[in-house]
Amino acid sequence: MRKIIHIDADCFYAAVEVRDNPALKGLPIAVGGSADRRGVIATASYEARKYGVRSAMASATALKRCPQLVLIPGRMSAYREASRCMQAIFSDYTDLIEPLSLDEAFLDVTRCQRCKNSATLIAREIRQRISESIGITVSAGIAPNKFLAKVASDWNEPNGQYVVTPDRIDAFLAKLPVSKIWGVGKVTARRLEQKGITTCEDVRAYDVFQFVELFGSFGEHIHKLAHGIDDRPVVSEWRRKSISVENTYAEDLPDLATCLGKIPQLIVLLDKRMEKLDDDYLVHNSFVKMKFRDFSQTTVERLHSNPVMADLSILCEEAWQRGKIPVRLLGVGVRLTDLTESGGQMELFEKQTKIK
Repeated sequence: MRKIIHIDADCFYAAVEVRDNPALKGLPIAVGGSADRRGVIATASYEARKYGVRSAMASATALKRCPQLVLIPGRMSAYREASRCMQAIFSDYTDLIEPLSLDEAFLDVTRCQRCKNSATLIAREIRQRISESIGITVSAGIAPNKFLAKVASDWNEPNGQYVVTPDRIDAFLAKLPVSKIWGVGKVTARRLEQKGITTCEDVRAYDVFQFVELFGSFGEHIHKLAHGIDDRPVVSEWRRKSISVENTYAEDLPDLATCLGKIPQLIVLLDKRMEKLDDDYLVHNSFVKMKFRDFSQTTVERLHSNPVMADLSILCEEAWQRGKIPVRLLGVGVRLTDLTESGGQMELFEKQTKIK
């Protein structure tokens, strides 16, 4: 049985800012874009969260909810350095590290002999080292699989940890809301609630065939996790599945012609990012993402081997037709095939262009 730890930094960006400027301690702060330029909140401190300030919220909305909010533009170089230091600490315990972002990661410590081979003690030691050497706090979840570990890391935050031992899995899941299951968003949660299913215990009242009949193939995913079954390993080598660029504009793009006029700039930025990829990637699809003034959004995707203006213009026009209202965000990107994972079968991609 695996021993998995999920580490999640507490209010990561905000915590780094407070560490480097102690005068901010105790104040409601947030890291995000300027309200004048229609920025959004990346991270809010716990003091700011008391006012309802949340990540992904428009900065203007955050300032209305908390007029005394200290809004900081952010310093990615400082956050990357803090993340690098955390990764270095993780590597003292295991090579099986799967970063999910700068501030969180899964660790498989099944074979780690430190701390008497106790995942609980390992997590505690890692948290202490991060606090002492990096100056921020992290929370941890410890469990036999990734799903349970990630859920558990939220249980005692900030600066805490929670352990789900094999004999406690059923009790832990009994009252767990289905909204905690990966992939269950607001729409799916609402559909489940309409059938009287609000907890994992409710899911377990159904057999898997009934659940698949109700919710299709995704029903099997929900059913398995509600039973605490998650066989996914911690993957230490992560490969890209897509790459994209996008821009939120200070003023809405009023019409299709204006949107089309922004595509060449986005292609230039996308090309620069693609130049950094290695030769093991092939492009198989291009896409355009569009977010409208009312915050609804859409993505149009087609089979393309190279993101050129002609193809992306067609996708842009189709996306525009779905809303036909001013656009606040526009993005372009590509889906990638990793030849190292596909066995290097180049004949499958004879008509596609290799990235150089």
